[in-house]
Amino acid sequence: MPAELRFFRSDPEPSTPRPSVAVSLATASWCARRGWPVHPLAAGRKTPAANCTECRTTPHSPNECPCLPAGRWCHGFHAATLDQRRIANWWGEHPDYGVGVACGPAGLVVIDIDAHPTHPPTRDRILPGIPIGDHVDLTGLANGFHTLAVLAALRGQNSPAEDNTTLRVRTPTGGLHVWYRATDNRRWRCSSGSSQGAALAWQVDVRAHGGYIVAPGTTTREGTYVPLDDVREPAALPAWLGQELERTGHLPAPNIPAPRPVPPRAQQAVLAAGGGRERTQRTLASVLAPVEACGQVTEGAGFSDALNRAAYTLGGLVAAGRLTEEEAHQALTQAAADARPGQERRAAQIIRSGLTAGLKHPLHTRRGPR
Repeated sequence: MPAELRFFRSDPEPSTPRPSVAVSLATASWCARRGWPVHPLAAGRKTPAANCTECRTTPHSPNECPCLPAGRWCHGFHAATLDQRRIANWWGEHPDYGVGVACGPAGLVVIDIDAHPTHPPTRDRILPGIPIGDHVDLTGLANGFHTLAVLAALRGQNSPAEDNTTLRVRTPTGGLHVWYRATDNRRWRCSSGSSQGAALAWQVDVRAHGGYIVAPGTTTREGTYVPLDDVREPAALPAWLGQELERTGHLPAPNIPAPRPVPPRAQQAVLAAGGGRERTQRTLASVLAPVEACGQVTEGAGFSDALNRAAYTLGGLVAAGRLTEEEAHQALTQAAADARPGQERRAAQIIRSGLTAGLKHPLHTRRGPR
């Protein structure tokens, strides 16, 4: 191991922040040499560094942004790079920035195990798709370590949390990131363990295409992300875990292209559109466009307001029979997770509140004069 990466060794007190120029730059360079594209995280935070003023004030697609070809880091993980010169410039000028790894381009699937002190959800959300009868005693089940252990035990496997053959990183809040390498070209999707849509287990998130993970060695206000043991390379994604991810909806639907962003004319589009699945999908894209645009900005984008308005609008559509509540909830949850990874609990509260309010006010289609 290079001398500048000695900090990657297990630390008996991982919550002690020790940021330095050598650490941030060495971390980014180390990741890039392994083929993991990196992008800056805001100082002391686990969210991407802010976009430039122009990108903040005029939302646009990352593919159309002149900042990325010019070597700037706008648009979060979309700007991730393997270019060592660019990396030296970014972290040389901003040594206090953290390091994010774009999971999709890196070919990574990271199991993000949380240990938040919250009450378990209803039994059908603890292990989505696996019924848990009322006779089963759930006393003591309190976090993602427990739910993932139960899932693994049901499949006759060891929990990924105990997999000492792969890179595992302890988070400052007591969670664990278990890094795996995708073994084929399938585009595994991100998810939140609290999602009503795709979810592996309660308090277990998945970071893959469309998301990023905090690199080991990065220090935030909460502490440092510290690897366990001496393993520094991701092992191949276990076959049984891949089967579980496929079962729980972590692959895109076949032959269905991803929705394209639509300019934020939500109310007009909602009221003008008629029936049919295509129009429903266009309407969803239009309503969610302001939420997706927040993903291009670290802070100050009005994410809470945008998500609340989108949830309220979709609640009105559900009440009018234009789409199901499950469709609305899944679309909102995915858009929020893409825009603000790691803020799933906050997003879930906003979505629940907005949908509840919108359900009381059906949003019917306007029809022309007869």
